[in-house]
Amino acid sequence: MDILIILLALSFLMFAAYRGFSVVLFAPLAAVLAVLLVDPRLVPPFFSGIFMERMVAFVKLYFPVFLLGAIFGKAVEVSGFARSIIRAILGAVGPRRAILAVVIVCALLTYGGVSLFVVAFAVYPFGAEMFRLAGIPKRLLPATIALGAFTFTMDALPGSPQIQNIIPTTFFGTDAWAAPWLGLVGAAFVFAVGMTYLEWRSRQARRQGEGYGVGHINEPEPHADERLPHPALALAPLAAVGVLNKLFTVAIPQAYGETFDFARAGVEQTTPLEVDKLAAIWAVEGALLAAILIVAAASFRRLRSSFGAWTAAATGGAMLAALNTGSEYGFGAVIAALPGFRAVSGFLAEAIHDPLLNVAVTTNALAGITGSASGGMSIALAAMGETYLNNAVAAGIPPEVLHRVAAMASGGMDTLPHNGAVITLLMVTGLSHRHSYREIFVMTLIKTSAVFLVIGVYYLFNVH
Repeated sequence: MDILIILLALSFLMFAAYRGFSVVLFAPLAAVLAVLLVDPRLVPPFFSGIFMERMVAFVKLYFPVFLLGAIFGKAVEVSGFARSIIRAILGAVGPRRAILAVVIVCALLTYGGVSLFVVAFAVYPFGAEMFRLAGIPKRLLPATIALGAFTFTMDALPGSPQIQNIIPTTFFGTDAWAAPWLGLVGAAFVFAVGMTYLEWRSRQARRQGEGYGVGHINEPEPHADERLPHPALALAPLAAVGVLNKLFTVAIPQAYGETFDFARAGVEQTTPLEVDKLAAIWAVEGALLAAILIVAAASFRRLRSSFGAWTAAATGGAMLAALNTGSEYGFGAVIAALPGFRAVSGFLAEAIHDPLLNVAVTTNALAGITGSASGGMSIALAAMGETYLNNAVAAGIPPEVLHRVAAMASGGMDTLPHNGAVITLLMVTGLSHRHSYREIFVMTLIKTSAVFLVIGVYYLFNVH
């Protein structure tokens, strides 16, 4: 019965996410429902003492990352930097290599710190035009964008500033550059296999006489011949995110040490701040802030003309994203405190003794159930993070490997049909699950298999 209660709560949350209902509202409702079925008297203390405490703790840690990432992405979009990069790469590669061009553009933008949702909106008009000129079916475009934006640059490539690569740092004491060789192996596998599949599907469609298609909705307007910043200038803030992220990752621990005692600043504070758990977050925040200032300095007029509108949109998006994930984090903490979850986690520990396989399976499953990479990983690590770390250390596995496996696993089965990014991508492109989800699901399978490939590579060659 205890396990059935957890499955019921998870199913309820998954249904709400699939229908597009607010996770901020339905995650606490799902948590309350689960506690109510266990013991109604526990509802108030579990809600205030576990759900709200954990949700607030998550927002406290990560909201600045969400906010700066959203502002940076919007600034890159409004300034014309994104369009300049897209136009330059598409022009250089040519329409015959439209799939490769779109993947490269998406990868550059996401690895440079632009949020996944902004990338979908920015790339679609150019990608649709390239696919039309190349005679590639439009139904393949969502999977192409997903390969470039939702897979290897999100959580596999070392140093990625996306939130999926930042969350494990606070649980495992690592940084965004954890296990770089394993990340590169996983990224190369996903890119190579994903490109091979999409190109094969394109050739198959061409042999069957299928072109771009007709009767599509949400077709982009023809591009105005506007004057855009030079591509080299547009790439500068993206490069700055990567370079400064690495520099700050090294410099911050050297400057502050493992902890910071507020008494050094004349402030009465009993608990020292654990800098080693915050350094990776500070590094990403500093890099994004510097990149925003670069964009502002280079494109001040464009940004000033609609400053209120685009900053309000970015702030609203950041608040919604942070609260969504924070609510899922609080939900996971409540579920982890229930008897049913303890039974399930105990069963998994007995059935899957290897700590890397355990974190991969659990994180992947929860990401798929919630339809969110960050949400699923937050639930898994909130419930079992300390156990995963202790088991890994006992087995002689570096925390950096655990970080990379957890991050990559979160971006596997998260892209099931109810995933918010998938729904948004299909809405933007004017396509449906029936027309385009098959290829997106193949990207999901490739990304999921990459996690287990990385685990195998680690055990075979002991590299990370």
